Amino acid sequence: MRIGFDAKRAFFNRSGLGNYSRDTINILCEQYPENKYFLYTPKNLTQNFLDKEKINYTICTPSNIINRIFPSYWRTKTITNDLLSNRIDIYHGLTHELPLGIEKTNIKTVVTIHDLIFLRHPEFFNKIDRKIYYSKVKSSCIRANKIIAISENTKRDIIELLNIPEEKITVIYQGCNKVFHSCIKKEERVKTLKKYKLPSDYLLYVGNIEERKNLMTLLKTIKSLKTFKLVVIGNGKNYKEKCVEYIKRNNLTNKVFFIHKITQQEIASIYQSAQILIYPSIYEGFGIPILESLYSKTPVITTKNGCFKETGGPNTKYINPLSVAEIKNEVINISSSKETQNKMKEEGIKYAQKFNNAHIGKNLITLYKTL
Repeated sequence: MRIGFDAKRAFFNRSGLGNYSRDTINILCEQYPENKYFLYTPKNLTQNFLDKEKINYTICTPSNIINRIFPSYWRTKTITNDLLSNRIDIYHGLTHELPLGIEKTNIKTVVTIHDLIFLRHPEFFNKIDRKIYYSKVKSSCIRANKIIAISENTKRDIIELLNIPEEKITVIYQGCNKVFHSCIKKEERVKTLKKYKLPSDYLLYVGNIEERKNLMTLLKTIKSLKTFKLVVIGNGKNYKEKCVEYIKRNNLTNKVFFIHKITQQEIASIYQSAQILIYPSIYEGFGIPILESLYSKTPVITTKNGCFKETGGPNTKYINPLSVAEIKNEVINISSSKETQNKMKEEGIKYAQKFNNAHIGKNLITLYKTL
């Protein structure tokens, strides 16, 4: 098969949607090298996520000056000409979008829908963004031959909020970068902690620092947990400023450590050195940090409802994300019991195997072949 990908976020986005795009491309290139893969991106930025030894992918950028000047127009409209020139069999919109007019060609289409947070929680988005997101996602779902939902929870949202037929949707879970799948040597973990001047014992938060991710409740919890420290991997804007102000007002500067722009290897080291990951997000499509933590054999505390139990499994601890008392109690319960910690670690990594790369690759290829 000749498979094309909307790879913009694989090249441009260093977090969630970018990680999904990069992992999907790598899994398929490695496991099914008999196919030809075409990565469509407005610019060929650093592609160090790709194995340069592999010859089964081609990076495709706009071929004329107009498309280079107006890359958004290329991605949404004129890219179809390039797909036809490259004789693409299947085009996969990895992050919610498909080009207009592709449905009028013989190219089969798949679109991945990660979440519909803008509909479930409109309070976190401005009115204009909500309208744009709705228009793009609804159009892509209607025009696609197949839709991938990254969780059963997202599938339910697509059916309920977009009125899309269930038979058009396939749930294919996402995985995480393979760097999280293996144990990192203690010396390397210690080296990473020293490099970023982190404490030896700490709770961990991973994710963008925005209101929906709910770091503030975790900071309030840290204030009430006198002996615990917190490492935050992520960055943000206005909401981060609010969090920093709270830290200053409550004399938490020596208890909370912010880092970002670090390598995946360093992130994995920090996971594997953490006492507990706390992921108090209000709503997600999947929650990759939960899976990364399970693979890292780090206990997880996360949100009760939504997709979180799908990702976290039966041995993760679930709380009301807005309850300081519930989060505090689980931190104390886990940290005071070696037996609980060991069970969460061992059962967590067993559960994580349902999201391994072999399963994901097989499910993707099976879906492509139905087209």
